[in-house]
Amino acid sequence: MRAPRIKSDNLLPEDDTTELDDANRDAVVGRAFRRSLIVIVATATVVAAVIWWMGRGDPPQETRVSKPTPVAARAVDLEAIEPVEFKDITADAGIDFVHVNGAAGEKLLPETMGGGCAFFDYDNDGDQDLLLVNSSRWPWDEPAQTSRPEPPCTALYRNDGDGTFVDVSAESGLNATCYGMGVAVGDYDNDGFVDVYLTAVGTNRLFRNLGNGRFADTTDAASVAGAGDAWSTSCGFFDYDNDGDLDLFVCNYVAWSREIDMAQSFNLTGIGRAYGPPISFGGSFPTLYRNDGDGRFADDSAAAGLHVVNRATGVPVGKSLGLTFADVDRDGWIDVLVANDTVQNFLFHNQRNGTFAEVGATAGIGFDTSGNARGAMGIDAARYRNSDALGVAIGNFANEMSALYVAPKGALAFTDQAVATGFGPPTRLDLSFGTFFFDYDLDGRLDLFCANGHLEEEIAKVQSSQRYRQPARLFWNAGAEKATELVAVDAAASGADLQQPIVGRGAAYADIDGDGDLDILLTQIAGRPLLLRNDQQLDRHWLRLKLVGTKANRDAIGAWVEVRRDDKVFARQVMPTRSYLSQVELPITIGLGAATAIDSVRVVWPDGTRQDVTEWTLDGTTIVRQRP
Repeated sequence: MRAPRIKSDNLLPEDDTTELDDANRDAVVGRAFRRSLIVIVATATVVAAVIWWMGRGDPPQETRVSKPTPVAARAVDLEAIEPVEFKDITADAGIDFVHVNGAAGEKLLPETMGGGCAFFDYDNDGDQDLLLVNSSRWPWDEPAQTSRPEPPCTALYRNDGDGTFVDVSAESGLNATCYGMGVAVGDYDNDGFVDVYLTAVGTNRLFRNLGNGRFADTTDAASVAGAGDAWSTSCGFFDYDNDGDLDLFVCNYVAWSREIDMAQSFNLTGIGRAYGPPISFGGSFPTLYRNDGDGRFADDSAAAGLHVVNRATGVPVGKSLGLTFADVDRDGWIDVLVANDTVQNFLFHNQRNGTFAEVGATAGIGFDTSGNARGAMGIDAARYRNSDALGVAIGNFANEMSALYVAPKGALAFTDQAVATGFGPPTRLDLSFGTFFFDYDLDGRLDLFCANGHLEEEIAKVQSSQRYRQPARLFWNAGAEKATELVAVDAAASGADLQQPIVGRGAAYADIDGDGDLDILLTQIAGRPLLLRNDQQLDRHWLRLKLVGTKANRDAIGAWVEVRRDDKVFARQVMPTRSYLSQVELPITIGLGAATAIDSVRVVWPDGTRQDVTEWTLDGTTIVRQRP
């Protein structure tokens, strides 16, 4: 039986089918009218009283106009920045490489994103060699004639020790042709020779260093090719389970195909067909390969908790571009930081049982201060204040400003201090990719570098504030006690070569000539790389340490070096995976400024053991082997 609705004096229940006669109907209407009239009269009385009260003859109040609160000018002591010139030596160093992106008018999104670069000592001769990842022409655009030059390939350049390089791509076996994106370097089999992993649009490639100057393709044997229709980007070796060998993390970008891209019909007024935004493509899951110790890897992505899905739709969330690793909560287990494009950034917190919990949003690193996702590309993490605080810098899309998240010791609680430190505002118009911390002037404080460049060649036609080619940004670390902690360095203090406009993407650093200061390598879309030699003449001292693990992974990836001097601790992590699609050198360089003495040097190995270093070489390289 259906329950009747609530009755009133002038309404009948829905179930009541009794017909009203005319008299009863008139009575009901009359009662309703009288009650309505009473309400109207009462309302009019109240309104009249309010009008009388407001106009009762009191003198009008003075209207006050709030004056804007003046914002104190940010104190920037530009004279404190001692000039350091970066000199473009690309041609003189023997680097003859041109990135090929295959662009032929269809405006396909991968054409805007590659390629990476790496510094590593592949032949164990003590100097840093370099690798440049190339993309390729699209297979459907290959011409029928045979006069076309050899297909583009990845290039390996051997460092001759004096800052010049020799192309050894063909003889090394690393002259791979694929639509390449990023690179990771690491000794995955602990044999003393650094191996190479390349990501691509399509299958990825693993090359084992044979120790005789040659590499062998072990992709299939190691089971790390990935899906044939995947688009992989940044990648890195790290030991997530603390078993002493290197596992492999691979970022995957969007679910892409030529057909999906062309079907979107992206257009910009005044340009026509344009490169589409990632929001128009589906997301992907990152991949975690566990090293089984016998040359093979197992895909533990799902079991490890890396399949982050949209709770409403069940589809993959990630659109991952940048990658770095750090033990954020200082519990002895390394965590994973991922920069995502147009969706929240990830912080995969290591649960110490083979799994991760994604805590980016709750840790404060997932979004900007307004709760919005940004277009994140490059990423790095460092204790850049020479304190226990951990900073995470992320390069973002144009008009979004780069981020600098900072958390106190061991806390999964970051706040974006990009504006407060002075780092953010100068980057607002930049479209930033490669991003890393390094001490370019050897004063003991980690500075910040960003490589920049837009996606659309004719972007200035639709956005007058934007340019396709953009200068890099160098930020000098003035110290946490300064009003402006990170100061943008102009061309007068860095040299014009560093800030020449390019379509910047990958970025890495290394000491290529053994003089103690750190040089820079930049890649750009469909162009030549830039090798920038650091020509600082500041007469500053430094320590350089190369760590060799025995119980920990041989490269000591994930280890920290802590140098104490007076009341300061200079902490640097052995972490080649940072920036964007790229790898920096393994040795650690710590600037000492004018100091010629330090109090102590300690290594915290990836497995948590501590080792004091009692002998070191000032202004030279010290090799530290882990005690058995």
